[in-house]
Amino acid sequence: MAVQLAAQDISDRVVAIVDRNIVLEGPLLPILHDVQGEFGFVPKAALKVIADKLNLSRAEVHGVMTFYHDFREEPAGRHVLKLCRAEACQSMGGDDMAERAKARLGLDWNETAEDGSVTLEPIYCLGLCACAPAAMLDGRVIGRLDEERLDRIVKEVRV
Repeated sequence: MAVQLAAQDISDRVVAIVDRNIVLEGPLLPILHDVQGEFGFVPKAALKVIADKLNLSRAEVHGVMTFYHDFREEPAGRHVLKLCRAEACQSMGGDDMAERAKARLGLDWNETAEDGSVTLEPIYCLGLCACAPAAMLDGRVIGRLDEERLDRIVKEVRV
């Protein structure tokens, strides 16, 4: 699901973002967040612009971007379903929920449905250990995930 953006458009928009944030101490993370907010992901072309403006190597910018799991190199689906993969959730049936979600959606981790409806991602602790297994749908946390609730979520994201 590639998004075609003009290189000059990317450059102009990223330069504006960098210029707004360059006054901050340690501006790289805020810049990456704003770029992702602007485009829905961090386009590869943005890395060079950011690196040049911050006097960093492209590898340094790419390294920071790929270190943090929330930054995307491709656009996400209309919905993002994150399933907790931490030990507490696994011990409370999270592995079964994960396999069920993957099967029902026809996706593996970090994949987006061909129709762009949903992206499935692992997440490593939502802080809902007492309500395990847990998930997050479009930023909304869901505790005590069970088969019925998961099936409703799958139906919701596929519309």
